[in-house]
Amino acid sequence: MGSRYEHVFNPIKIRGIDFKNRVILAPPSPNVANQNGTMSRDFVDWMRPLARGGTAILYVGNASIDITECHDEDCQLDLSTDKCILPLSWYAEMAAQYNSHASLEINHNGKDTAFETVGHAPYSASAIITSSEITRAKRLGREPIPAIEMTHEKIAETINKFAMAAYRMKMAGMDICLVHGGHGNLISQFTSPMYNLRQDEYGGSTEKRARFAIEVCDAIRKKVGPDFVIEYRISADEIAPEGMHFDETLRLVEYLQDHIDILHVSAGIHSDFDMKYYRNWCQNYMMPRGYNVHFARDIKKAFPNLLVTTVGSITSLDMGEEIIANGWADFVAMCRPLMADPDMPRKYAQNRPEDRRPCLRCDACARFMPPRTLNCAVNPYSGVFTEIKDGIIPKAPVKKKVAIVGGGPAGLYAMMALCERGHDVTLYEKAGQLGGNVIPAAFPPFKIDCQDYLKWLIREQGKHKANILLNTEATKEILDKENYDAIILAVGAKPIVPNLPGIDKPHVHWAPDAEMGKVPVGDRIVIVGAGAVGLEAALDLKQVGKDVMVVEMNKAEIHRATLHKSAGNAGNELISIMEEQKIPLYYNSRLEEVFDDKIICKDMVSGKLVEFPCDTVLLALGMVPLSDTVESLRRCTAETEVFIVGDALKVGNISTATNGGFQAAIHI
Repeated sequence: MGSRYEHVFNPIKIRGIDFKNRVILAPPSPNVANQNGTMSRDFVDWMRPLARGGTAILYVGNASIDITECHDEDCQLDLSTDKCILPLSWYAEMAAQYNSHASLEINHNGKDTAFETVGHAPYSASAIITSSEITRAKRLGREPIPAIEMTHEKIAETINKFAMAAYRMKMAGMDICLVHGGHGNLISQFTSPMYNLRQDEYGGSTEKRARFAIEVCDAIRKKVGPDFVIEYRISADEIAPEGMHFDETLRLVEYLQDHIDILHVSAGIHSDFDMKYYRNWCQNYMMPRGYNVHFARDIKKAFPNLLVTTVGSITSLDMGEEIIANGWADFVAMCRPLMADPDMPRKYAQNRPEDRRPCLRCDACARFMPPRTLNCAVNPYSGVFTEIKDGIIPKAPVKKKVAIVGGGPAGLYAMMALCERGHDVTLYEKAGQLGGNVIPAAFPPFKIDCQDYLKWLIREQGKHKANILLNTEATKEILDKENYDAIILAVGAKPIVPNLPGIDKPHVHWAPDAEMGKVPVGDRIVIVGAGAVGLEAALDLKQVGKDVMVVEMNKAEIHRATLHKSAGNAGNELISIMEEQKIPLYYNSRLEEVFDDKIICKDMVSGKLVEFPCDTVLLALGMVPLSDTVESLRRCTAETEVFIVGDALKVGNISTATNGGFQAAIHI
């Protein structure tokens, strides 16, 4: 008997090519290609779990049609010469083992290649200076460099490069490609009125601006023949006021539809306007799920015979089934959710959706500055894919007696890995429940991804045979008595409480405790600290009717940078919602003293003291490792067999905790 997800697992033939289901890996850039632009064996192994897990089509992001001309990633695939074919065949043949289709997103980023990267000005539809180039020039201390408007000869050359890139993919054993015509890359620089200022046959009307895209697709078809699928990615709406909007996109699709096989519908642009519209194609945890599905739905309604892929925070195949069953799209593409759980398709096909490891949409995986191999906050296997083949933890050669101190994500992932390795595991948790700081992180009603993750984490750890001792604080005496072979210290961190007058007053609390109702709060609240914890608390308490304001010591621009570290791409979203909710945020305000009915802050610019009336003060100034606890326990067995992980080592996030705990466990 098949699964109850009959629509998402309904196979489809396109140009005689069989696709086993409707699940597509939206294109990531894993940073594991060779730096000369060729596919590496590590790249193949990184992609293998996604093929094995049941995904029908695997795309790799931003493969350059000529890395000497369009280059914006350190480990970017280059399709400009035949030397790429053999290494690409390793990838294609690996995917074929699992009846999956390996493919690439082929691209020229046009205006967004920096002069410093290739040694000349970038090419584009028009000689424009973009906002991203202005920002780049300012950072590098030089004048902005305009793009070079492509001549007809350059256009023809570039069209041929797209065709040859797809042809080399076919020679490597692939039968589908994704042409990137969205997100402000070169093809969309021709189709968009924001970038295309030409007055010739490639500019002006929508039809003329569509010409380059059509000629690219037609050249690919001529080169690869009929038995090859062309999927074309668009931004249904570029969102930027000057950009292409949905009504015009419908006209563009009308011109494109006979030249492509599948339309892949995204939105937004990549880098311009200081990444302002990045959120529209890569949503953060504060945004609704299925964010761009409505665009695909409306295109499908207008062009019912056109196959359509939808993408954008489709976090589960429950959503995928609904989308396809309703006829809103023919394929569902997801990237981060499949990175979080490459086995998601298999789990759903086996009617066990509850086993899906949920994605947090936290963007811990987006490790580009400085560049790192893509990793995941909830799937630590992706961080050690070279050590652990096929996601299977090897059994330990010697069974050991191991203690874990702390039941947050670091401790729980360590526990699960140790159990899978066959060790005898005891976990000590001084609280009455497992989850650690994921519990307060998941408390606000808008943290839907974190709530799903916490439920999964608690359910998943219950499948492992460990001795879990709740309400039990591990002491040196206890650990010494048990004579453990190895100990993992995942004791976490504690809130920072500054040594200031009045800080010990009864109306001063840690912000998450107030959110969770552990402490009483009044109606007029000041939150000290505007990191993710502080801003989420402000929004949460505002929703229950409290009068809230936030004070932050740093300047606005410094604060934005530090907020990004704690909230990722949700940082800007949090600020925007704060503004919408009219929650005051005062920068340059350092807490000096707490009174019964107010706080006093020092204005870090003027040096003046400023009063903020309140009846409750909530601290969100960050955390520090529980170093005293660590020091008291780190010699309870052989020193080389004690591992300090998660916030106990260095305050981080769910990703650093998860990966730290897991990586310690697989080496015991």
